[in-house]
Amino acid sequence: MNKVFLIGRLSRDPELRHTTSGTAVCQISVAISRPVAQGSEPVTDFINVTVWNKLAENIAKYLSKGRQVAVEGRIQTRNYENNEGKKVYVTEVIASNVEFLGSANDQNRNISSVAEENPFDNNNFDEVETTSVDNDPFASFGEKIEISDNDLPF
Repeated sequence: MNKVFLIGRLSRDPELRHTTSGTAVCQISVAISRPVAQGSEPVTDFINVTVWNKLAENIAKYLSKGRQVAVEGRIQTRNYENNEGKKVYVTEVIASNVEFLGSANDQNRNISSVAEENPFDNNNFDEVETTSVDNDPFASFGEKIEISDNDLPF
């Protein structure tokens, strides 16, 4: 089975190209922090991902460097000869699905700016719809039943 799931941030803007037949192909690089021993310097892996067709066009249109994504796909290896005649090996993820996480505005936010925009801060409950306990929405559904502790199976 060859299945990969990645969650990380784009380390550069997507690069959209088209094949000679007109098929869209987009290259992205996903930065993922790797867990390390406590006290060690953090390590980040940069995973190359290739996306095809309409999904590739959407990624190029809506995503940019720093945006968080979840990628589902498979690992593929290939090789080619470069201009110097040397064989180059490439390992990449071919994406079958890419989920856009967060929002475009979340890329450069920090926690304090998110807290400032919370509509529930500062007791700002005028805009929140509440339901009174006195107004039981299930009052007209059948007869009332009483349950005691002896009726519970635990």
